[in-house]
Amino acid sequence: MRKSQSHDFETDVPAAELWEVYGTLRAAELLPELLPHVLAKVEVVSGDGCVGTILQLTFPPGIPGLETYREKFIKVDNENYIKEAQTIDGDILKLGFLYYMVRFEVIAKGPASSVVRSTIEYEIDEAHPELEAMVSTGPLAATAEKFAGYIKAQKVAQSSS
Repeated sequence: MRKSQSHDFETDVPAAELWEVYGTLRAAELLPELLPHVLAKVEVVSGDGCVGTILQLTFPPGIPGLETYREKFIKVDNENYIKEAQTIDGDILKLGFLYYMVRFEVIAKGPASSVVRSTIEYEIDEAHPELEAMVSTGPLAATAEKFAGYIKAQKVAQSSS
């Protein structure tokens, strides 16, 4: 049975500006830079950021059983600001997850604010109930906060130059 966890993060950044990061490969470039304790490295295996793009993600050392995994973009909706990436190979599946997918939705709340809804959908092997405790939207919430901060910092830098 598939389960899911979601987290909403409110920002004072317009949805379109957040999507310029989330909806492109810019997110893959920024993750290791802004959150090195979450992901050490993100490499584009194939694709240009559209549906079918495959990324290889490498965790920082120190997480038992988790070194790398690959995910494939299965949905990139530039009108509704929704991206879904499904794990297709690697340590997440080797641990006993039968299905693992992350969805990001950027929802406009006004001209200068938005909400990032991060969802993890997953299915675990019944023999590994302990995996339930590993599922956390915490890193996704931290990502939303860092991306919003990055965009605001870029605006400040542009206005002062």
